[in-house]
Amino acid sequence: MGFMLKIVTPDREFFSEEVDRVIVRGVEGDLAVLKNRAPIVTPLAIGKIRILKDDKERIAAAVDGYISVTKDETTIITDAAEWPEEIDVKRAEEAKLRAEKRLKERPEGLDIARAELALKRALNRLEVANLKKFDDEKFNQ
Repeated sequence: MGFMLKIVTPDREFFSEEVDRVIVRGVEGDLAVLKNRAPIVTPLAIGKIRILKDDKERIAAAVDGYISVTKDETTIITDAAEWPEEIDVKRAEEAKLRAEKRLKERPEGLDIARAELALKRALNRLEVANLKKFDDEKFNQ
């Protein structure tokens, strides 16, 4: 028996199942959560959410948010989360190219931090999209 993991975005309840472990990218580095972990609330950075259950792994792309771990459940609240098969690779590639162009040309008034975040989001989405697709049926067995 593991613990309950819920991942929520403004649009939907992205994930809600019992899992063995979840690994996220916190602002201070990667954080793994196992059953009976001490309670914590910490902000998240742009990165992957790695969900492990029964020796199977599922990975999603996520942007900033936070993770809350209590005795009974772990909740991740993020502005956006996507499974590899949900990612529009063409759109992510276009966003990457736009951000790289802005950062290279540095037009007057450019918000550099915003352009760097756009690039990080696009790169994260492309990396997750390129991961081997996971068979949902195997994960849920």
